[in-house]
Parts: sequence; structure tokens; C-alpha cells
Amino acid sequence: MAMLNFGGTEEKVVTREEFPLEKAREVLKDETIAVIGYGVQGPGQSLNLRDNGFNVIVGQRKGGASWDKAVKDGWVPGETLFPIEEAAERGTIIQYLLSDAAQIEVWPRIKPLLTDGKALYFSHGFGITYNERTKIVAPEGVDVILVAPKGSGTSLRRLFLEGRGLNSSYAIDQDATGRAYERAIALGIGVGSGYLFETDFKREVYSDLTGERGTLMGAIQGIFEAQYDVLRANGHSPSEAFNETVEELTQSLMPLVAENGMDWMYANCSTTAQRGALDWKDKFRDAVKPVFEDLYQSVASGEEAQRSIDSNSQKDYREKLEVELKELSDSEMWQAGRTVRKLRPENA
Repeated sequence: MAMLNFGGTEEKVVTREEFPLEKAREVLKDETIAVIGYGVQGPGQSLNLRDNGFNVIVGQRKGGASWDKAVKDGWVPGETLFPIEEAAERGTIIQYLLSDAAQIEVWPRIKPLLTDGKALYFSHGFGITYNERTKIVAPEGVDVILVAPKGSGTSLRRLFLEGRGLNSSYAIDQDATGRAYERAIALGIGVGSGYLFETDFKREVYSDLTGERGTLMGAIQGIFEAQYDVLRANGHSPSEAFNETVEELTQSLMPLVAENGMDWMYANCSTTAQRGALDWKDKFRDAVKPVFEDLYQSVASGEEAQRSIDSNSQKDYREKLEVELKELSDSEMWQAGRTVRKLRPENA
């Protein structure tokens, strides 16, 4: 384990150099990894583990779309693809990758199968952190570990196929066997992590829920809408408004930030852009910081978790979600986006 300095704060991180794939395979050579759920994280993690040479099976409800997707991805019913309970019974490591709502629903059927010595693995701290609400409390005889890739399962798989990695956090909530740490790190390397940084279940879910509602998804869409609407109200065309709001950010500027940081991106823009960005950044920070403080308190109090549990457990949740997503998709801004994307050189 290395100690890296981040702006004066030291953090524990594990890299591929100090914990190579060969070591991960050795640690897990006698394990059967049962990936429960084939939705958001399940495909990417299970396929990466399989391609990296680990013994992996998948557990999924038979007859659904996700079962069919697993078959298309090469999982064989009765050999590497099983109903959820059978996979959990066969596995020595249970990767519990169902949605938060589904984890709550399925838990009473999974818990009896968690016999002493097994490991229960999460990629989100939700179920354990909010266990008073979820009722997910692991038996004392199992390891409870977490590896949370900092991106979608689709991104995890795509980067893996490109020979790259997606950074992940890791946490140990319960070490019943004395092997929880090496199991967690080996799995983190196996699923394709670039490097792993230490956290705990509570910090993971607090930062994750804040990020999803904030800069990763909620805030960025709100900012997009606000700027696009102002430009359109002042006579700018949909193409111009979209390009100045979304396209230039995602296609030109964010890759520069990812490459070398915000200061480097600023240094590679015009002096006019630099001056304006530096003059206005504090105004935007001061305007939105109270919103982020409210958001974090809502996450820490459990209010956001309860809202998620309540909405996702409704029988018509999927139908309501589709209506909301369609409204977003049908907005002028994202219709303009579809047109602009078709006009990119690679799509012409």
C-alpha cells in the first residue's frame, strides 16, 4: 500500500504495480465469484473478471431481459449462469450488484446463503450504511467488503477493452476471515481498477449520492438548461446554444481537464476566455455552494436514501421514470444535441 500526497493530505492507495493481476489471481484461485445482478455494474465487472481469468458465475432472475443479455454475453445457463439463489449458494464471494431497491427485496433470500467464510461484496455503500431502512445486516461470519468503480459499468468495460482502468474506492466493513483486505483488493484489480483508494461504506455512499445529484448528473443538467435557455431567449439558434453549452465542453474542454487538470485547460484557452473564467468562477461557486450544503445534509440525514427507497419500490416506478426521461430526451436542447452529434466528422 502506498501513501500519496494530495495537496498536503496523505491517502492510502493501492496500484497495479504493487498488487499485480497475477497476485490477485493467486489470492482468489480457490474462490467462486457469484455476480448477483446483471444491470448497471454486473456486466462490466463480471466480464472483466472472466476475461482476467477468474472463476465467475452470474446470478440473475430467469426469463427477464437481463438474463437474455447475459446469455448473449456468453454466460451459459446451468454452467456459468444461474437463478439468483443458486448462484449465491455456489459462490464463495457474493458480488451483490442489484439495484438498491432490488437489494432490499432480494435480501431475505440471500442472507441464509451467506455461510461462514464467504464474502459479501458491494459496489455501493447504500445497503449497509442505511441498514435501519434497508434491513441489510450481514451475518457475523462473513467478510463485508466494497469496491466502487468511479464510473458506470459501461465505462468500466470500455476502458478495460482499451487496456486502461477506471479508478475505484475500496472499504472493509467486516473482516471475519482475516482475508477481507486481500479479497477486496484482488477483486478491485480483477474488475479493472486503475488504482484503488481507501474509504468506508458511509463516506462512499455520502460522496456518491452527493456527486450523482451534484456535478456528475443533477447539477450539470441544471447548468446546461440554464445557460441554454438564456442563450435561446436572447436570440441564439439551437445549434449555437447547444454547441456553446454542451458540445464544446464535452468534446474539447473536458478532455483537457482529464488530461492535465483545470489549470492546464485554462492555459490552453484564449486570454479572453481565461480572464472571464477566473472572474466568474467565484460567483458561481458562491451561488451554488449553499445548494451543495443542503444536498449533503439531505444525504447524511438519510432523507435522500428514503426518497430513493420509496420511489424505486413503487410498482409503476419504471413507467414514471420513462415519462421523466422522455421529457428530458424530447427537450429542444437534447434534440439539438442529437443533430449536432450526427454532424461530427466521425459520423458524417
